[in-house]
Amino acid sequence: MSSIIKEISILRKELHQSPEVSGNEQKTSKKIRSFFENLSPDEIVDDLGINGLAIVFKGKEDGPSTLFRAELDALPILENSKLPYKSKSEGVAHSCGHDGHMAILAGIGLKIASQRPKKGKVILLFQPSEETGEGAKQVLESPNFQKVKPDFSFALHNLPGYPLGQVILKKGAFTAASKGMIIELKGRTSHAAHPENAISPANAMCQLISGLQKLPEQINSFSLVTVIHAQLGEVAFGTTPGAATVMATLRTFDNAVMDTLTESAITLSKKVSTEHGLELITSFREEFQAVENDSEACDIVEDAADQLSLNKNTVPTPFRWSEDFGNLSSGTKSMLFGIGSGENHPQLHENSYDFPDELLPIGVDLFNKIIKKLNH
Repeated sequence: MSSIIKEISILRKELHQSPEVSGNEQKTSKKIRSFFENLSPDEIVDDLGINGLAIVFKGKEDGPSTLFRAELDALPILENSKLPYKSKSEGVAHSCGHDGHMAILAGIGLKIASQRPKKGKVILLFQPSEETGEGAKQVLESPNFQKVKPDFSFALHNLPGYPLGQVILKKGAFTAASKGMIIELKGRTSHAAHPENAISPANAMCQLISGLQKLPEQINSFSLVTVIHAQLGEVAFGTTPGAATVMATLRTFDNAVMDTLTESAITLSKKVSTEHGLELITSFREEFQAVENDSEACDIVEDAADQLSLNKNTVPTPFRWSEDFGNLSSGTKSMLFGIGSGENHPQLHENSYDFPDELLPIGVDLFNKIIKKLNH
């Protein structure tokens, strides 16, 4: 086992040095493919979304298809560290630990290469564009996904703030649904000396900012609206503004509640724009479904943690951050769980973050126990 961990630790550091943002993971995808070609898998499925791929190992007997997912993409963050394997890509870094997640799946590949599953098949999915919420949807909509459509899907995410190696579990909702909403208001400019000739969106923008943040008061379940950006007109002291943009993040623990919150935000936007005589355009970005953990899949992970005598923590409420594994969880028995990165470890998306190599054997062992449960 130590030789496997050494090999995937080297791989992780190589991936860490060459991060690529969502939608541009060509080199990362190619490196992963090259790594697995040497292991002679039964099939490599390409064209799963932009740059996505899956490695398939088949058993001799019929059985379940078990999928494990890792993410290919990094973040547009300037890394602040003195690591010998610091990012060589200016302004891009693996500040969420996806390099470690990929390395764990590589470790599973090394183990399976020498001992194929007895039944069914094991699928190692390397998914693009997780950070933007686009990747899982692209994978599911790819014609080639039918080649790897699983019965069970599992993924892990390292979680700073929790004891190193602790397994964080929860049945049902594990992470929040979220989406970015863009509201554009268009009126008419005029000379600033004659504002009465303009249709200014200034008051409407203020009304929207206030109203959006109050929408959760109308909903009985958890919901949150965070205004993240607003722009009114241009920096031109001689001109009355004729356009405004408000951007907000909507967040809930339930997909149905997200639908309700979204409709309320659209209704408010229409009402305010109509009252002020403005043209309205609404659009959405970075849409994430809530991750819903299946009860049976959760029991399998919990049992694996018990067999390895790992410290467990069943959290009472979902996490407020989002993960696009939720798209996979809507169509299969799935489980996303956390592994603590250390109570004082830099937080995800901080420019000093680095994935702890101590988690590599834990992740490999957990996934291996799941394979033995389902595919042996």
